[in-house]
Amino acid sequence: MELIGLNDIRRAREVIAGKVHRTPTMTAASLGKLTGMQLHFKAEVFQKTGSFKPRGAINKLNSLSDAEKARGVITISAGNHAAGLAYAASLSGVKATVVMPANAVKSKVEATQGYGATVVLHGDMKGLLPKMQEIQQERGLVYIPPFDDPYVIAGQGTVGLEIIEDVPAPDVVVVGVGGGGLISGVAAAIKESSPETKVIGVEAEGATAMLQSLQKNTLVRPETINTIADGLAAPFVGEHTLAHVQRYVDDLVLVSDDEIATALGLILERSKILTEPAGAAAFAALLHHRFEAAPGARVVCILSGGNVDRSRLKAIL
Repeated sequence: MELIGLNDIRRAREVIAGKVHRTPTMTAASLGKLTGMQLHFKAEVFQKTGSFKPRGAINKLNSLSDAEKARGVITISAGNHAAGLAYAASLSGVKATVVMPANAVKSKVEATQGYGATVVLHGDMKGLLPKMQEIQQERGLVYIPPFDDPYVIAGQGTVGLEIIEDVPAPDVVVVGVGGGGLISGVAAAIKESSPETKVIGVEAEGATAMLQSLQKNTLVRPETINTIADGLAAPFVGEHTLAHVQRYVDDLVLVSDDEIATALGLILERSKILTEPAGAAAFAALLHHRFEAAPGARVVCILSGGNVDRSRLKAIL
C-alpha cells in the first residue's frame, strides 16, 4: 500500500487554505512544570466546527468529480467527522447525510444539522456501518470515510505541518487515536520533516481497535467499546490508517477514563481551554507517565476537539 507523503499533505494545505483556521500551538507553562516538560498544546479546539475534522473532509470532497458531488455524500460518525463533513459539504453545495449513534452527543447532532446535513440516528457505534451502507445503496450516495482514506489522512496531516512550523524538531508529539486518521497524517508530516521526533498515539482503554490490530498485524474489531471519549470510540480502524501507524508511530499507549477526566479538568483549570474527552487524551498520557521522555523535553499534545455538551461536562468534572 502506498502511504501519503509530504507532497500530499502540502497539496492538501493548498486545498483547505482559507476554509479552515490555522490553529495556534500554545505554550502551557503551568502544566509543563507539573509534568517536567516544555509543553505545547496544538489547539484544534479552535478549529472550524470545534475539531480537526474539516481539514480531511474538505480535502476529500475536493477530490470528487462534479457527478459524484451531485449525487450527494454520506458517512458515519460519533460527532466530529459528522460536523466536519457537513461544514465541508456546505462550502461546496453538496448534500450530506450522516449516520450517527442513537446516543450521540446532542450538541454534536445539532451542530451537524446546523451545517445543513441530514442526520440519521441509529443503534450504537458497531451498527453504524451496515445502516450507512443500506442508505448509500438506496440513494446512490458517495461514501466519505471518517478516517481510512488517503485524502482524509493528508488533510489531517496539515495539523502536523503546522506543529513543525511552530515548534521545529519537537522531542515528542502526542496524538489521540480513534480510527487513526489524525495520527496517520500527523505522524507522516512529523516523521518526514523531523525523523528524530517521537510520535506517540493514545487510545482509551475501552476502545482499542488500533492496539489490537497492531498486536495481530491485521484489522481487528473490538468486541466491546466503552469510553467517555466518544471521539476515540471508533468501532474499527482501516487498512490505510493501520499501515501509516505501523510505519510512522513510535508507540501506542492507553489511558483510562478517569485519567482522561483528570486531564480535561487540569487543562480547563490551568490553561482555560475546554476540550472534549478525546481532546484531553494526549495530555492524559503525558500527565500519567504512559511514555518516557527526558526531563525538559519539548512535547506537543494535540487538543483534537472541544465539542462536549454541558450535561456531559458536568458529569465528567
